[in-house]
Amino acid sequence: MSHFNDFNNPQVAALPGHLKQFIVDQHYDHYTPIDHAVWRYVMRQNYSYLKDVAYYPYIPGLTKAGLTIERIPDLQEMNNALAKIGWGAVTVDGFIPPAAFMEYQAYRVLVIAADIRQLRHIEYTPAPDIIHESAGHAPIIADKDYHEYLSYFGSIGAKAMFSSQDFELYEATRALSILKEMPDADEEAIRKADELVAYRQENMGDPSEMALLSRLHWWTVEYGLIGTLEHPKIYGAGLLSSIGESASCMNLDVKKLWYTIDALNYSYDITKPQPQLFVTPNFQNLIDVLEEFANTMSFRRGGAYGLGKAVESKNTCTAVYSSGLQVSGTITDFKVTEDGMPYFIKTTGPTALSLNNKHLPGHGKNHHFDGFSSPVGKLKNIQTPLEDLSAEELDSINIANGKTATLTFESGIVVKGMVKSILSFQGKTQLITFTDCTVTGKQGDVLFDPSWGVYDMAVGESILSVFCGAADKAAFDEIIYKSPTTTHHPEYDERTRELHKLYQQVRNRRQKGGDFGFLGNVWFKLQKNHHDDWLCALEILEMLEHENIEPVLTAEIRKFLRQKATNEPELKKLIDDGFYLIDHPVEQKLVF
Repeated sequence: MSHFNDFNNPQVAALPGHLKQFIVDQHYDHYTPIDHAVWRYVMRQNYSYLKDVAYYPYIPGLTKAGLTIERIPDLQEMNNALAKIGWGAVTVDGFIPPAAFMEYQAYRVLVIAADIRQLRHIEYTPAPDIIHESAGHAPIIADKDYHEYLSYFGSIGAKAMFSSQDFELYEATRALSILKEMPDADEEAIRKADELVAYRQENMGDPSEMALLSRLHWWTVEYGLIGTLEHPKIYGAGLLSSIGESASCMNLDVKKLWYTIDALNYSYDITKPQPQLFVTPNFQNLIDVLEEFANTMSFRRGGAYGLGKAVESKNTCTAVYSSGLQVSGTITDFKVTEDGMPYFIKTTGPTALSLNNKHLPGHGKNHHFDGFSSPVGKLKNIQTPLEDLSAEELDSINIANGKTATLTFESGIVVKGMVKSILSFQGKTQLITFTDCTVTGKQGDVLFDPSWGVYDMAVGESILSVFCGAADKAAFDEIIYKSPTTTHHPEYDERTRELHKLYQQVRNRRQKGGDFGFLGNVWFKLQKNHHDDWLCALEILEMLEHENIEPVLTAEIRKFLRQKATNEPELKKLIDDGFYLIDHPVEQKLVF
């Protein structure tokens, strides 16, 4: 991006470069009058139904998030409102990789798909869209316990190990969602894309940490219920933004289970209604369950468990030594003692060393471009870990600049060479650099030869933590993978542009009042050229009924819509719900 619009929002301004790359301009002027009508229809339905079943802050929450029922939200207005509760929002192009999504949450920035669903997918779309993201996620964010959970989830998710299968599934899902939103998508292409998603879902192997976390995310943030099993309220964004499923989810055939760590055992399919949902008694319980899972993750367990997950992942991961040194790269090998403690680790390809998530000068991936390897553990016959020895104690074993030292580790690894430099920070030694150095394994095998150059030896008794991604993402120049597929933006033909004008004329009338007789003219054009439309007809009917004018025209439009509901069963519920709102209007004073 040549420019970066932070919307004058501190949370958005604080985003690091590797996350900014996903941001796209909202292009508010690209939304058509039909798009605004779709937003208004869904929001009025949501309000009408959700005021009774949504968790209490939903309606005031809309206002706190800068949303109105009347039109698609403008990102600047949302950011002005969200800044007051310490959050921000940005628009992106469809699905972004799960690790990036999590990190945005950790930075307290809502990620909103810039696109809006088409009229033919008004009830539900598998693609992320602005209705789901803003009307679903934003209203509840004003609840302090909930947004604490959301950002905490993000910070844990950003460290989760993901597998190559996770990535393949992400790509297949993104491709399918884009295809389904194309106006002229090829049925055969959709069928193949559907099959690929199903195939990849069934061949995930053991689910990775990210796959398990995404289940917890799905059963809470997207599809969560709160309260009691008998009378739960909705807080999940997937339900809050689906006018179909927000009603059907309350049916008895959708099982309601208490939300515990057991939710990990339930996978999900984004293309089908959910067979069961989980109810939490309160938001604190969400944090407790997340904490229980986080305790099992590599970034907290470290050791051979974490290194094993890193090797499986085949992605950039970071191993954190007990001295605080962070080694970021593709971990390809490690050796363990008989009691399972790692005593040697190896990365392949570009590797960087960091402290406190900040890259160590001279130890970037250009320096360690071929990988990095180092012992882990204690020295033989020395009780104190090497990282904790004082300068005098180090000097007594020849660890001082210009001296030749021989370090024999308990594991049997021997490092022999001349000390070039010692890096220490906050009372611990993290790195010792040798020249003319030979490293041998316990069988006498050569692990490093003097002809290979300078040897940087990481210092640390153990590996405390292992997490996905680099410690210093900016210095690692980590373009978190960005998908080559982009969402589809239509070109409109003359007929469609005329339909947009008719929708706009109806909107203008509703906002400005005045000559409602003019609506007969719009209706005439709809009948003549756009017989398949139902939403514009419904909006005209709504105004005529509320103004109590043109009874003949009103009866004609009602008859047309009733006939359409009979002839096209897939529209029946949408039209019936539209009639219901005409007869039970959403009161303006509640619509802010």
